[in-house]
Amino acid sequence: EVPSYLNEEEEEADPSELEESIDFSNPNLAIKFRSNLFYYSTDRCKNWNGPFQLPDFGREKLLCRTDYLIEGKDRLTAFIAASKEGTDDEGQPLCIRTTDGGKTWENVGWICESPPKDYGYAIMPSTVKLKSGAYLSMIRRGGKFDGVKKWWIEPYLSPNEGESWYRLEEPTIDNGGNPASMIRLADGRIALTYGWRHAPYGIRARISEDEGQSWSDEVILRCDGANWDLGYPRTVQREDGKCVTVYYYHHPDQPERFIGATIWEPSLPED
Repeated sequence: EVPSYLNEEEEEADPSELEESIDFSNPNLAIKFRSNLFYYSTDRCKNWNGPFQLPDFGREKLLCRTDYLIEGKDRLTAFIAASKEGTDDEGQPLCIRTTDGGKTWENVGWICESPPKDYGYAIMPSTVKLKSGAYLSMIRRGGKFDGVKKWWIEPYLSPNEGESWYRLEEPTIDNGGNPASMIRLADGRIALTYGWRHAPYGIRARISEDEGQSWSDEVILRCDGANWDLGYPRTVQREDGKCVTVYYYHHPDQPERFIGATIWEPSLPED
Protein backbone atom coordinates (compact mmCIF):
# COMPACT_ATOMS: atom_id res chain seq x y z
CA GLU A 1 0.00 0.00 0.00
CA VAL A 2 1.33 3.41 -1.01
CA PRO A 3 1.09 6.02 1.79
CA SER A 4 -1.32 8.83 1.03
CA TYR A 5 1.44 11.45 0.96
CA LEU A 6 3.29 9.70 -1.91
CA ASN A 7 2.39 9.83 -5.60
CA GLU A 8 1.84 6.88 -7.92
CA GLU A 9 5.61 6.52 -8.40
CA GLU A 10 5.91 6.20 -4.60
CA GLU A 11 7.76 9.49 -4.46
CA GLU A 12 6.89 12.42 -2.26
CA ALA A 13 4.25 14.51 -3.97
CA ASP A 14 4.92 18.13 -4.87
CA PRO A 15 3.85 20.54 -2.12
CA SER A 16 0.54 22.31 -2.53
CA GLU A 17 -1.08 25.33 -0.92
CA LEU A 18 -3.24 24.72 2.12
CA GLU A 19 -6.69 25.96 1.09
CA GLU A 20 -8.77 25.01 4.13
CA SER A 21 -7.71 25.82 7.68
CA ILE A 22 -6.76 22.91 9.94
CA ASP A 23 -8.88 22.51 13.06
CA PHE A 24 -6.20 22.04 15.71
CA SER A 25 -8.85 21.17 18.32
CA ASN A 26 -9.63 17.87 16.56
CA PRO A 27 -8.75 15.11 19.08
CA ASN A 28 -7.74 12.78 16.23
CA LEU A 29 -5.31 15.28 14.71
CA ALA A 30 -1.62 14.67 14.11
CA ILE A 31 0.88 17.06 12.52
CA LYS A 32 4.16 16.05 10.89
CA PHE A 33 7.02 18.43 10.03
CA ARG A 34 9.85 17.34 7.75
CA SER A 35 12.45 19.42 5.94
CA ASN A 36 10.54 22.50 4.68
CA LEU A 37 7.17 20.74 4.60
CA PHE A 38 4.29 19.84 6.88
CA TYR A 39 1.48 17.30 6.74
CA TYR A 40 -1.62 16.62 8.82
CA SER A 41 -3.87 13.68 9.60
CA THR A 42 -7.39 13.81 11.04
CA ASP A 43 -7.71 10.05 11.66
CA ARG A 44 -4.79 9.31 13.99
CA CYS A 45 -2.19 8.88 11.22
CA LYS A 46 -4.12 6.42 9.05
CA ASN A 47 -4.26 8.91 6.18
CA TRP A 48 -2.30 12.08 5.57
CA ASN A 49 -2.90 15.39 3.80
CA GLY A 50 0.03 17.21 2.25
CA PRO A 51 2.79 18.01 1.82
CA PHE A 52 2.33 21.74 2.32
CA GLN A 53 5.13 24.28 2.00
CA LEU A 54 6.50 26.32 4.88
CA PRO A 55 8.10 29.76 4.32
CA ASP A 56 11.91 29.76 4.21
CA PHE A 57 12.14 32.45 6.94
CA GLY A 58 15.07 34.04 5.13
CA ARG A 59 17.31 30.97 5.18
CA GLU A 60 18.55 28.68 2.42
CA LYS A 61 16.80 25.62 3.82
CA LEU A 62 14.74 24.37 6.73
CA LEU A 63 15.58 21.37 8.91
CA CYS A 64 12.21 20.61 10.47
CA ARG A 65 11.59 17.82 12.94
CA THR A 66 8.16 17.37 14.50
CA ASP A 67 7.84 19.46 17.68
CA TYR A 68 4.75 21.57 18.26
CA LEU A 69 2.25 22.88 20.82
CA ILE A 70 -1.45 23.27 20.04
CA GLU A 71 -2.67 26.51 21.63
CA GLY A 72 -6.14 26.93 20.18
CA LYS A 73 -8.46 25.92 17.35
CA ASP A 74 -6.46 27.97 14.84
CA ARG A 75 -3.17 28.46 16.68
CA LEU A 76 -0.17 26.15 16.66
CA THR A 77 3.40 26.96 17.67
CA ALA A 78 6.18 24.80 16.21
CA PHE A 79 9.87 24.58 17.01
CA ILE A 80 12.11 23.81 14.05
CA ALA A 81 15.60 24.53 12.75
CA ALA A 82 16.97 26.29 9.69
CA SER A 83 20.36 26.43 8.07
CA LYS A 84 22.87 28.77 9.67
CA GLU A 85 22.93 32.37 8.58
CA GLY A 86 24.71 32.78 5.24
CA THR A 87 25.16 29.05 4.60
CA ASP A 88 23.16 25.90 3.90
CA ASP A 89 24.80 23.99 6.77
CA GLU A 90 22.85 23.00 9.88
CA GLY A 91 21.60 24.70 11.89
CA GLN A 92 19.88 27.32 14.07
CA PRO A 93 16.57 26.69 15.89
CA LEU A 94 13.56 28.97 15.73
CA CYS A 95 10.00 29.25 16.97
CA ILE A 96 7.28 29.62 14.32
CA ARG A 97 3.52 30.08 14.64
CA THR A 98 0.29 29.96 12.70
CA THR A 99 -2.89 31.64 13.95
CA ASP A 100 -5.07 30.80 10.94
CA GLY A 101 -5.03 27.02 10.95
CA GLY A 102 -1.80 26.57 9.02
CA LYS A 103 -2.44 28.88 6.06
CA THR A 104 0.27 31.37 7.03
CA TRP A 105 3.29 31.16 9.33
CA GLU A 106 5.47 33.71 11.09
CA ASN A 107 8.92 33.52 12.65
CA VAL A 108 8.29 34.36 16.30
CA GLY A 109 11.94 34.26 17.39
CA TRP A 110 15.30 32.54 17.05
CA ILE A 111 15.98 30.25 20.00
CA CYS A 112 19.73 30.84 20.11
CA GLU A 113 22.45 32.59 18.15
CA SER A 114 23.62 31.12 14.87
CA PRO A 115 26.55 28.73 15.56
CA PRO A 116 29.97 29.36 13.95
CA LYS A 117 30.10 28.74 10.21
CA ASP A 118 33.15 26.46 10.34
CA TYR A 119 31.59 23.91 12.71
CA GLY A 120 28.68 23.86 15.10
CA TYR A 121 24.95 23.34 15.12
CA ALA A 122 21.82 23.85 17.23
CA ILE A 123 18.99 21.65 15.98
CA MET A 124 16.12 19.26 16.84
CA PRO A 125 14.16 21.10 19.56
CA SER A 126 11.92 19.25 22.01
CA THR A 127 9.60 21.62 23.84
CA VAL A 128 7.05 21.77 26.66
CA LYS A 129 4.89 24.64 27.83
CA LEU A 130 5.39 25.49 31.49
CA LYS A 131 2.55 26.32 33.86
CA SER A 132 3.61 29.97 33.73
CA GLY A 133 3.07 29.97 29.96
CA ALA A 134 6.81 29.99 29.23
CA TYR A 135 8.36 27.58 26.72
CA LEU A 136 11.15 25.21 27.75
CA SER A 137 13.05 23.65 24.84
CA MET A 138 15.91 21.14 24.78
CA ILE A 139 18.25 21.68 21.84
CA ARG A 140 20.76 19.27 20.32
CA ARG A 141 24.15 20.99 20.07
CA GLY A 142 27.48 20.41 18.41
CA GLY A 143 30.58 22.59 18.59
CA LYS A 144 34.35 22.77 18.56
CA PHE A 145 36.41 23.80 21.59
CA ASP A 146 40.20 24.17 21.35
CA GLY A 147 40.06 22.12 18.17
CA VAL A 148 38.05 19.28 19.75
CA LYS A 149 34.49 18.54 18.62
CA LYS A 150 31.85 18.02 21.30
CA TRP A 151 28.16 17.10 21.23
CA TRP A 152 25.54 17.73 23.91
CA ILE A 153 21.97 18.86 24.68
CA GLU A 154 21.05 22.04 26.53
CA PRO A 155 17.89 23.90 27.61
CA TYR A 156 16.51 27.27 26.50
CA LEU A 157 13.63 29.19 28.07
CA SER A 158 11.28 31.76 26.56
CA PRO A 159 9.12 33.74 29.02
CA ASN A 160 7.22 35.58 26.26
CA GLU A 161 5.71 32.96 23.96
CA GLY A 162 8.82 32.44 21.86
CA GLU A 163 9.83 36.03 21.11
CA SER A 164 13.08 35.91 23.09
CA TRP A 165 15.07 33.06 24.62
CA TYR A 166 17.89 32.53 27.07
CA ARG A 167 19.98 29.50 27.90
CA LEU A 168 19.62 27.70 31.22
CA GLU A 169 22.53 26.05 32.99
CA GLU A 170 20.81 22.74 33.74
CA PRO A 171 20.43 20.18 32.46
CA THR A 172 23.36 20.49 30.06
CA ILE A 173 24.05 16.86 29.17
CA ASP A 174 27.15 15.59 27.38
CA ASN A 175 25.40 12.64 25.74
CA GLY A 176 27.63 12.34 22.68
CA GLY A 177 25.21 13.85 20.20
CA ASN A 178 21.55 12.85 20.29
CA PRO A 179 18.24 14.73 20.39
CA ALA A 180 16.08 14.68 23.51
CA SER A 181 12.39 13.98 23.99
CA MET A 182 10.62 16.01 26.66
CA ILE A 183 7.00 15.54 27.76
CA ARG A 184 4.62 16.76 30.43
CA LEU A 185 3.50 13.90 32.67
CA ALA A 186 -0.08 13.53 33.87
CA ASP A 187 0.91 14.49 37.44
CA GLY A 188 2.52 17.73 36.24
CA ARG A 189 6.16 16.67 36.29
CA ILE A 190 8.40 16.81 33.21
CA ALA A 191 10.16 13.74 31.80
CA LEU A 192 13.29 14.04 29.65
CA THR A 193 14.69 11.09 27.67
CA TYR A 194 17.75 10.92 25.44
CA GLY A 195 20.19 8.53 23.81
CA TRP A 196 23.53 7.98 25.54
CA ARG A 197 26.38 7.69 23.05
CA HIS A 198 29.15 6.93 25.54
CA ALA A 199 29.95 3.51 26.97
CA PRO A 200 27.85 1.94 28.37
CA TYR A 201 25.68 2.91 25.39
CA GLY A 202 21.94 3.14 25.88
CA ILE A 203 18.89 5.26 26.71
CA ARG A 204 18.52 7.46 29.80
CA ALA A 205 15.97 9.73 31.46
CA ARG A 206 15.62 12.51 34.02
CA ILE A 207 12.61 13.91 35.86
CA SER A 208 11.85 17.48 36.95
CA GLU A 209 9.34 18.19 39.72
CA ASP A 210 9.67 21.98 39.60
CA GLU A 211 9.04 23.07 36.02
CA GLY A 212 12.58 22.39 34.84
CA GLN A 213 14.38 24.37 37.54
CA SER A 214 16.09 21.22 38.81
CA TRP A 215 16.38 17.65 37.60
CA SER A 216 16.74 14.20 39.13
CA ASP A 217 19.74 11.97 38.76
CA GLU A 218 19.75 9.88 35.62
CA VAL A 219 17.41 6.93 35.25
CA ILE A 220 19.12 4.32 33.07
CA LEU A 221 16.43 2.78 30.87
CA ARG A 222 18.88 0.43 29.18
CA CYS A 223 22.66 0.26 28.81
CA ASP A 224 23.31 -2.73 26.55
CA GLY A 225 23.99 -0.97 23.26
CA ALA A 226 26.62 -2.32 20.88
CA ASN A 227 28.03 1.14 20.12
CA TRP A 228 27.08 4.80 19.81
CA ASP A 229 24.74 4.24 16.83
CA LEU A 230 21.41 4.50 18.70
CA GLY A 231 18.94 6.93 20.18
CA TYR A 232 16.55 9.56 18.77
CA PRO A 233 13.89 8.71 21.37
CA ARG A 234 10.24 9.66 21.49
CA THR A 235 8.33 9.24 24.74
CA VAL A 236 4.61 9.10 25.53
CA GLN A 237 2.76 8.33 28.76
CA ARG A 238 0.10 5.63 28.92
CA GLU A 239 -3.17 5.89 30.83
CA ASP A 240 -1.74 3.65 33.57
CA GLY A 241 1.00 6.22 34.21
CA LYS A 242 3.85 4.25 32.69
CA CYS A 243 5.98 5.81 29.95
CA VAL A 244 6.85 4.22 26.62
CA THR A 245 10.10 5.40 25.07
CA VAL A 246 10.71 4.35 21.45
CA TYR A 247 14.13 4.69 19.78
CA TYR A 248 16.41 3.10 17.25
CA TYR A 249 18.97 0.74 18.71
CA HIS A 250 22.01 -1.39 17.97
CA HIS A 251 22.43 -4.49 20.14
CA PRO A 252 25.47 -6.85 20.19
CA ASP A 253 23.23 -9.86 19.49
CA GLN A 254 21.70 -8.37 16.35
CA PRO A 255 23.72 -7.35 13.29
CA GLU A 256 21.19 -4.75 12.12
CA ARG A 257 19.83 -1.72 13.91
CA PHE A 258 16.18 -1.92 14.93
CA ILE A 259 13.33 0.04 16.50
CA GLY A 260 13.14 -0.73 20.21
CA ALA A 261 10.98 0.39 23.12
CA THR A 262 11.25 0.56 26.89
CA ILE A 263 8.23 0.69 29.20
CA TRP A 264 9.14 2.37 32.47
CA GLU A 265 7.71 3.91 35.59
CA PRO A 266 8.56 7.65 35.83
CA SER A 267 9.51 7.53 39.50
CA LEU A 268 12.53 9.33 40.91
CA PRO A 269 15.71 7.28 41.38
CA GLU A 270 16.25 6.05 44.91
CA ASP A 271 18.90 7.75 47.05
